[in-house]
Amino acid sequence: MSKTIFVLLDACGYEAATEYLGYLEHMVDCELAAKYKVRGELPSMSRPMYETVLTGVPSHVHGITCNEVIRLSNQKSIFSICKDAGLSTGAAAYSWISELYNRAPFNKYEDRIQLTPGKGLIDYGVFYWDDDYVDSHLFMDGEFIRKTYQPDFMMYHPMSIDVSGHAFGSDSREYAGNVASMGYLIADLVPGWLEDGYQIVISADHGMDNKGLHCGITDSQRNVPLYIFSPLVENGHFEETPVSQLNMAPLLCHLLGIPASKDMIELKEIHFK
Repeated sequence: MSKTIFVLLDACGYEAATEYLGYLEHMVDCELAAKYKVRGELPSMSRPMYETVLTGVPSHVHGITCNEVIRLSNQKSIFSICKDAGLSTGAAAYSWISELYNRAPFNKYEDRIQLTPGKGLIDYGVFYWDDDYVDSHLFMDGEFIRKTYQPDFMMYHPMSIDVSGHAFGSDSREYAGNVASMGYLIADLVPGWLEDGYQIVISADHGMDNKGLHCGITDSQRNVPLYIFSPLVENGHFEETPVSQLNMAPLLCHLLGIPASKDMIELKEIHFK
C-alpha cells in the first residue's frame, strides 16, 4: 500500500491545463510524470461527476443525475474501499463531497470541520460551501490534515477555476489566470509531496465552454487533464487517444494497493510498468 494524494481541479479543461499548468507539463516532458487526456462522462455537471470520479460508475448507475440530488452515495467509492481495507482518509473539499460520503444535507454550523474517524467515510475533513473560497486556503486546510493525521488517501478540491469560468467563460483572461494561479500553487506543493513519498493524481471533474457553461457534450466541457506521479506507471505523454473518466476510481485503488469494486472498469488504458 502507498499513500496517495488526489487533486480535483474543479472545471479545469484539458486545453487550459496544457497551456497554463507549466510545472506539471515540465515534469511530463522530463518523464517524471505521466499525462493523459480524459474524456469526461455525462452529464458534465459537478455533483454527478464527483460521484463518477470517486466511484468509477456512470450517472445512470449511481443515480446522482444532477446537482440537485442531495444524498449520500449508495455505491462503493474510493473512500469506502479505503475504509474496508483499514486505510485512513482525508479531504479538503467542497461541501458536496461531505454530502456524498459523510453527512447529508451539509450543515455549515456542524459539518465544516470533521475530524471524527469512524463517523463517516472521510476520517478527516475540512469542507467549504462558498464557491469563491480561496484556493490557497483550501490547500492549507488540506496540508493541516495531511501533516497532522497523515491519511493514506488525501483529496484536495479547489473551486476558483469553476467560479471564473462561470463568470467569464473559458476563453477569458480571468479563467486562464485562475488556471495559471493554480499552477503556481501546485508547483509549490508537489515537490514536498513527492519528497514525503506520496503518489499524486491530478485531474478535473469537467471542463467549461466559452459561454461559461458545463453540462453538455462538447469537447471543452468534457475533456480534462490527468497527471500521474507514481513509480507504478510509465512516464511521458499519452494524450493521443483520450481515456475514459471511469478509469479514475480504479486507478486510485491500484495506486493505493486496494481492490477495485466489482463495478469499476478494468484498467486497460493506463500504461503501468
